[in-house]
Amino acid sequence: MTIDRMDLVAKLYQPSTFPVVARVATGRRSAGPLVVDLDPTTFCDLACPECISGKLLNQGRFSPERLAELAGELVELDVRAVILIGGGEPLAHRGTRRVITTLGEAGIAVGVVTNGTMIDHNLDELATYADWVRVSVDAATPETFRLVRPDRRGGSAFDRVIDNMRKLAEVKKGALGYSYLVIVRSGPDGVIEGNHGEILAAAELARDIGCDFFEVKAQFDDEHHLIDLSPEILREVNAQIDAARRLAGDGFEVVNSSTIDSVQRRAGPVQPKDYHRCGVTELRTLVTPSGVYVCPYHRGNPAARLGDAVTEPLPDIWRRSDRGIIDPSRDCRFHCARHASNLELDEIAAGRAQPVLEHDHDLFI
Repeated sequence: MTIDRMDLVAKLYQPSTFPVVARVATGRRSAGPLVVDLDPTTFCDLACPECISGKLLNQGRFSPERLAELAGELVELDVRAVILIGGGEPLAHRGTRRVITTLGEAGIAVGVVTNGTMIDHNLDELATYADWVRVSVDAATPETFRLVRPDRRGGSAFDRVIDNMRKLAEVKKGALGYSYLVIVRSGPDGVIEGNHGEILAAAELARDIGCDFFEVKAQFDDEHHLIDLSPEILREVNAQIDAARRLAGDGFEVVNSSTIDSVQRRAGPVQPKDYHRCGVTELRTLVTPSGVYVCPYHRGNPAARLGDAVTEPLPDIWRRSDRGIIDPSRDCRFHCARHASNLELDEIAAGRAQPVLEHDHDLFI
């Protein structure tokens, strides 16, 4: 049996994670997070108009020395998986290669979310230690890439990104993903522009590159609420996703994120929650140069800040912090990918847990 990479509930029942999950479900604190999202830097070489972290970019980074220490602290905390991500581009930090190596050699699963422009500078480490690399491309042509993911001079790095992905596909150990955020905006004179017409072409390109998966995602506003698509554009998007699914096979899959699923269901921008504590904050956390936060949705939110990882050891922050400072019913009315996991924690607490799996499959819960 294998777990769908998007099935976050099933991942709770892996044998190495479930004891911690069961403890958290009963309201107890965890000794350390199982998964950490780590932002090495807030610098980015692109200037994407729809960047959800646009207001936080280019405002600092960890020193190479502190970043190396953090990698050791993650090993000390017995973290199972680390995602190198960021308000910025994680591969832009010269210390990231050392972090990937330290974590990989310690047996910690490593995931990387990148814009792809600097894969070639980190190729050996990514090929050797990354369990997966997901590249945010959002286009199938240089012209559309320039529209949705321009560099800071307004140019297009599309050809460089695709070339880098081909290089990684030839030598990778883990999975390579092509991420496609559906972007629609009103251009000059009210003309609708975006990338919604290139989903199928991008999926075809992803398969040609040698990617293992092609992921379609929906767009958030600045407050992380989902942005709906017009009926006409949604029909076009759905038709292209359906056509792209016919490309699946021979190790290539096309997957919907929970966000695009919600848009397809017309779930609306708000996701109500009737619980007051997020149990997943005991299982995951976010570490950035500006602070440690309960989760990526609250990156940069002072009310969700647990401590300062620049000046304080992460184990100390974890021991003393209150991960219950956020009330999901009040503070998390946006779409949250871990909402179903929180509901499952309630099921576990009520004695309705599912059977624990025989083997670990994917530790990125």
